[in-house]
Amino acid sequence: MVKTIKQLADELGVSKQTIQYHYQRLPTKDQQKDSQGKNLISPLAESIVKNRISKSLLARNRQNDNKEPAKTSKEDNGLIATLRREVRDLKSERDKQLATKDRQIDHLTKLLDQQQQLQLTTVAENRELKKHVQELDNSIKISKPVRKGQTNDKYSNLSKNSDNIKKEVDEINVSKNQVPKNKANEKWWHFW
Repeated sequence: MVKTIKQLADELGVSKQTIQYHYQRLPTKDQQKDSQGKNLISPLAESIVKNRISKSLLARNRQNDNKEPAKTSKEDNGLIATLRREVRDLKSERDKQLATKDRQIDHLTKLLDQQQQLQLTTVAENRELKKHVQELDNSIKISKPVRKGQTNDKYSNLSKNSDNIKKEVDEINVSKNQVPKNKANEKWWHFW
């Protein structure tokens, strides 16, 4: 009885492409077509195709027997579980490292803020000291040097430590590489 490619593929439990492959390699005298141009398989062509398919399947089974046995689903599940544990461990390690870096950044930010506050405090203190030195310098300029035995009202209004203040101002002026004011006014003609 003549069969179509689809009928033979269903009977043998293979794809139509497998039947078509083997059918096209038959001699042309064994290939038949119906009036519509569809391939028809005669009983002789069917036996040749069945024989070739069985040889092909045997060869494939031998190759599979020589290969390593396929992993079972238990082995696959074990591998998946191992990989998941590794991923979880890596994520945990990454999170720890990020937390450490965050703490370091916070610490450095606090240190920077403290350093900036200290800098601002130092600048403010320097300004106050400069202002105080300027005031002391001005008060000394206003008061005229007094000889022993004479009193000067402006000079007497200064604190008891005015001599110490003068010395401090002189030291500041010397440290600024300046000549003290009272010595700068001593010209050679003042001695006459």
